[in-house]
Amino acid sequence: MTEILLVEDDTSIAENLTLFLRGEGFSVTAVDGQRAALERLEACRFDLALVDISLADGNGFAVCAAVKANTDTPVIFLTASADEYSVVTGLDMGADDYISKPFRPRELVSRIRSVLRRTGKTRKVHIQGLMVDPERGQVSKDGKEICLSALEYRLLLVFCANPGIVLSRSRLLEEIWDIAGDYVSDNTLTVYIKRLRDKIEEDPQNPVRIRTVRGLGYKMGE
Repeated sequence: MTEILLVEDDTSIAENLTLFLRGEGFSVTAVDGQRAALERLEACRFDLALVDISLADGNGFAVCAAVKANTDTPVIFLTASADEYSVVTGLDMGADDYISKPFRPRELVSRIRSVLRRTGKTRKVHIQGLMVDPERGQVSKDGKEICLSALEYRLLLVFCANPGIVLSRSRLLEEIWDIAGDYVSDNTLTVYIKRLRDKIEEDPQNPVRIRTVRGLGYKMGE
């Protein structure tokens, strides 16, 4: 599981963002300032740092400098300041991306995944006899590679990021629409779930990897 350090001194934002990112399959350690962030960085290694520029006891630039001084961990700045100075300073210090508040959580997740892919921090996922390699876009079942379409692959990534969590059809539709850029109907979702099951299940008529939760949606076992 990808380990994220979140440095944000607004308690409400930190709590909501932590819950959302955990729901997307990330492990999140949240701290509220520069000093706490530096202490966590000394004790633990992270795959990515989300850092607010304005902190009550310092600033995100110092945290970014500490991250980049000893590791190749990518940094994304969260900033309410859209001024050119802050953006340029952050990027010049080695930050890998930035996003201005207020932002849409799903846009942030997309930025996180993009940075992880670009920096080679994306980890392989092993679940239910499947191996998913996001860096290469490959999927294997019981050691044998299987070929998925772009939308089938996106669906599988969503399930893998949320093991054991019931995902509604509306949530899945939103994810597919994001990647396709075109309208995707409810019937189309049904078709793609069937196609995905045909490729990853031993018995597609009695699926065990992606199960239907009647009246609620679908769930991938842990």
